[in-house]
Amino acid sequence: MTLKTQVGIIGSGPAGLLLSQLLHKQGIDSVILEKHSRAHVEGRIRAGILEQGTVDMLDEAGVGERLHEEGLIHDGIGIQFNGVNHRIGFKARDTGKTVTVYGQTEVTKDLMDAHAARGQDPFYEAEDVRISGIEAGTPTLKCLFQGKGLEVQCKIIVGCDGYHGVSRQSFPSDVLNTFERVYPFGWLGVLADVKPVSEELIYNNHKNGFALASQRSATRSRYYIQCELNESVEEWSDDRFWETLIHMFGEEVGPKIETGPSIEKSIAPLRSFVAEPMRYKSLFLAGDSAHVVPPTGAKGLNLAASDVHYLTEGLVDYFSTGSTSGLDLYSDRALARVWTAIRFSWWFTHLTHRFPENETHGMAYKLQIAELEYLVQSESAKASLAENYVGLPF
Repeated sequence: MTLKTQVGIIGSGPAGLLLSQLLHKQGIDSVILEKHSRAHVEGRIRAGILEQGTVDMLDEAGVGERLHEEGLIHDGIGIQFNGVNHRIGFKARDTGKTVTVYGQTEVTKDLMDAHAARGQDPFYEAEDVRISGIEAGTPTLKCLFQGKGLEVQCKIIVGCDGYHGVSRQSFPSDVLNTFERVYPFGWLGVLADVKPVSEELIYNNHKNGFALASQRSATRSRYYIQCELNESVEEWSDDRFWETLIHMFGEEVGPKIETGPSIEKSIAPLRSFVAEPMRYKSLFLAGDSAHVVPPTGAKGLNLAASDVHYLTEGLVDYFSTGSTSGLDLYSDRALARVWTAIRFSWWFTHLTHRFPENETHGMAYKLQIAELEYLVQSESAKASLAENYVGLPF
């Protein structure tokens, strides 16, 4: 089977779905190929903090109704160290911006429902997706769908297929530059139907490592603790996790933590990764296919959304006027914001985690505590954190 469309998209995560929905609103056709089932994509547990710019884009895409009904608006976070929690507010130190707690899983569901409502579901379980025709100017996607060959002829291909996807691998090796930093620890995360310990997130620097009190709703909590990369989930019973978490949050917060059976438990490694450029001829990268950030700064999904913002502008201009200026600038514009987020996530991770060189009474640890003291005492330092956390302007 052969299809013709304007934009071929690989991947039905938030980036691919949001791009397709925004293009649809502008009368631009697209086709999404997704190697997994809808149930698999919906089941992925990911981030839950949306910048204001991301919320605005979801509204523009026409999928913000449930977000505004169920999302939790936050205008501050807690920074805990030496057993004391310090609140850093956003509104008083920025331009009135907030963040919204609304799980990436829910964003994905809303976008999938919008596609289904317009009768244009992604091609789920598309196997062996391949890219061809980039050099010849005839961009084409080929795959196996329901046991038969499927070919999608298009003008533009956008890879939203994640770190391990085919899109970035299709760039010529002499064109692509990659930058990576792998952190020497991971996050052990637990999702549970228990009331959050705080109305706002608490980032905790403890002598034994990092811990985070997060949430997905008023009745569902997401907690994390720093762990070794060689640990496995099987080593962590629910009882062990809760006992460790309560201990790390100390006398001020720990006794308030409600415990319960885990819905989901997983270990995520931390890395910073950037590929540049994010465009080669008619092939574009967006989201995790081009960059990965540690979850500390809550930037992964939001960076994917900012990529989509720049790309949508360029594609609308291209298909409405024939101008390539927006597409020509896409990589530089997107990467400028990517690197600022990489910097912020790197800084915030170093501020809150225990690294191998950070022996409790070593100089690195003392400097870390000194910077935390400066952060909670300096209005300028708090303003800088708030400005980056709520999201820099597009």
